[in-house]
Amino acid sequence: MSGRSRLALCAFVATMLAAGALLPLVETSKWVLQAGFLLAVQTGVGALARRMRLARILTVSLQVVVTLLTLTVAFAREHALFGLLPGPQAVQRLADLLTAGADDVSRYATPAPATDGIRLMLIGGVLLIGLAVDVLAVTFRTAAPAGLPLLALYSVAAGLSEGGAGWLWFTLAACGYLLLLLAEGRDRLSQWGRVFGGVSRTSNGLAAGLEGSGRALAPVRTGRRIGAVALGIALAVPAALPALDGGLLGGTGGGTGRGGGGGTISAVNPLVSLQNNLNQPENREVMTYRTNSVSPQDFYLRILALDQFSGGEWRPSTRRLRDVPDRLPQPAGLGTDVAVTEIRTNISASRSYQQTYLPLPYPASEVDVQGRWRYEPEGRTLVGDDGQTTGGARYEVSSLVVEPTASQLGGAMAPRSELVREYTRLPASLPDVVEETADQVTEGAANDYERAVKLQDWFASGGGFRYDTTVTSGTGTTAIERFLKEKEGFCVHFSSTMAAMARTLGIPARVAVGFTPGTVQADGSVSVGLRDAHAWPELYFEGVGWTRFEPTPSRGSTPAYTRPDVPSQDPSDPAVPTDGASVAPTAAPSASESCPAQERRQGQCGVAPVPGAADSADPGTPVGEVVLWVLGALAVLTLPLLPMLWRLRARSRRLGSFGRTSADATARPGQAADGAVGLGGLDGAAAGPGRLGSSGRTSADAAARVMAAWQELTDTAWDHGIVPDESQTPRKAAARVVRLGGLDGAAASAAHRLAGSVEQVLYAPEPRAVAGSAQDVREVRAGLWASAGRWGRVRATLAPRSAVRVIWAISEGRAELGRRWSDRLGRAGWAARLRRLSRQQG
Repeated sequence: MSGRSRLALCAFVATMLAAGALLPLVETSKWVLQAGFLLAVQTGVGALARRMRLARILTVSLQVVVTLLTLTVAFAREHALFGLLPGPQAVQRLADLLTAGADDVSRYATPAPATDGIRLMLIGGVLLIGLAVDVLAVTFRTAAPAGLPLLALYSVAAGLSEGGAGWLWFTLAACGYLLLLLAEGRDRLSQWGRVFGGVSRTSNGLAAGLEGSGRALAPVRTGRRIGAVALGIALAVPAALPALDGGLLGGTGGGTGRGGGGGTISAVNPLVSLQNNLNQPENREVMTYRTNSVSPQDFYLRILALDQFSGGEWRPSTRRLRDVPDRLPQPAGLGTDVAVTEIRTNISASRSYQQTYLPLPYPASEVDVQGRWRYEPEGRTLVGDDGQTTGGARYEVSSLVVEPTASQLGGAMAPRSELVREYTRLPASLPDVVEETADQVTEGAANDYERAVKLQDWFASGGGFRYDTTVTSGTGTTAIERFLKEKEGFCVHFSSTMAAMARTLGIPARVAVGFTPGTVQADGSVSVGLRDAHAWPELYFEGVGWTRFEPTPSRGSTPAYTRPDVPSQDPSDPAVPTDGASVAPTAAPSASESCPAQERRQGQCGVAPVPGAADSADPGTPVGEVVLWVLGALAVLTLPLLPMLWRLRARSRRLGSFGRTSADATARPGQAADGAVGLGGLDGAAAGPGRLGSSGRTSADAAARVMAAWQELTDTAWDHGIVPDESQTPRKAAARVVRLGGLDGAAASAAHRLAGSVEQVLYAPEPRAVAGSAQDVREVRAGLWASAGRWGRVRATLAPRSAVRVIWAISEGRAELGRRWSDRLGRAGWAARLRRLSRQQG
């Protein structure tokens, strides 16, 4: 193993040992295996690039590109172009995961669950640190500064783990760093041989000193000092960091424990503490409300929807927020033929109920609330901004009561493909029993609506399930499989399992979290307590939108549109709520010019606006943007191949273009036929204009082809490690190529034959046509290829040394341009002086 390969291996080991300090932060350690594999790929690419002797910047760039590709495959493969290239959707997916990961680390206490966002942050961080260590220690041969990223990795882990990153992890990280220092010291010593360690005090001390038997070597002393300083800093920095309690980044945790903490539902994932709320010994009131709804049993207060199923849990997607509009837009998918009534509700939240999301009836159409709130359109939720919570909030909400019929749901058209793809996505870890059970339960159903009703009824009554809030909570694949087997659980299990089963049937589904209607008080208001916390599935039907189902037995109310032989209600004009403790609702608005025409015909202006057509389909990413991303990705992937592509083009021009003129070979003294400097000055300079004659298919053209072929032979030998020597004659230069390249037989004869052709062109009184120059070059190239090793061939093909001629040509062009401008400016200056002189004489 070469010195650099050994150093790269030590850098990999040091990074993984330091990454061990992150293990106490997360519940599972499986992520470190994935991080190790991706880091090995990154390290291997760097070692391969250095073996081919690529430029340092190309090596680092190649590692960055490969790292981005591996992260895309690992975390955003379904959104990537061709499953590999990071297009705009893949980049957005990675950005969403990073945002979700930031939310998770601010929410969960250590050890936190290994959500997709947290895994991306951990693995991406390890790869970033590993890249920094590899670049510093291996590519730039400075192992001592490589301890800084290792120190940062350990220090962050030690500061966040509240003692979890103890002496074991510190010792491992320190050993990794010392191993890296020792490997670099050994590599440096191997390049210089034995180091003079000073004269010994023995009789033959001079010889002993030359043999390196002195008591201490300078590199060893330096390594010990660097290691001692680095380890001291590593001990001091974590001690100086304050302990972060609560969440991974200082979050409060949101009352996930039993007893204290207020017992509120978490803003990031309410399912985490929902079981705690249901088992509270006292049903503490969290809010009261007054509404003019004529169906109070269907009045659910919704907090947010969990639409992303990672396999470990259901969680909300991270989406962009907007300012709260005066009137919320039309619910997605709701058609004009569905009966809709608008109601008004006044809600007063308890001061002890501090929730980031504002509980709202679904779908809300107007929200009048004070404070800093933002609007998330996809889930139609309001999210507190800059620390805003629901504590003590009083607000008024207008919402729609959507009352579809069974025939409307049964005859719903297929939703658009983008929505189906997003809301039917399932993890690969989902057990087969989930899909098999869904198929058995819904057997004989004619459409998605009938399948949804069969699932709901099977959970609520026909499947033998029992409601029990003491069962271990969980919404991942393991919890779903256990729930289907044991048939015991509470709303979290019923809703998450039904949503997963609906997705296996191709029905878009998500899990909503909030509160059931609560308890009516003597004064007409309704009280909602902690025990009213609830979760239910929402399924999407085109023409109706997101529709509530209720699979949990003894909780909430079964929607009318899912009950047999029960027509949908046709409520009369809702009554105005009575005055009470809550803020009195405003009177119903009168008819105005903004009232839709259909409402005016039905006499409902001012009470219930009729929704318009469903939202238009998402136009998706513009084609131009996709093309730009594809071209950008191809450009990044092609960048390391540019030297090879230039070399192929140059070879094709020199050996394949026979229509070249003498001007190509006599362009400028010191320049070859293709604008590159030749070997031994044999680049057409000696064959001046008077010697090669005019352009056309003459002996001058043959001479130009011979010079181009000689240039190609020179560059081919250079690509295989034989550096040009411009001081030699063609004959000596050919002999040198034969000797250093190990050529014999036809290849050696071809090299000497081409050298003779060059001498004839340069020195003969009348240059004559010489045939077979291109074939001679090909034979020499084949001989060099056969004598080179495997890595030598790869190096000559992918990173040809002669490609440096491009840089030389650019530099020469810039210098020539500078000379021309200087000449022009100089002439302009003299002209101005002459004009001034003539005016003075006149």
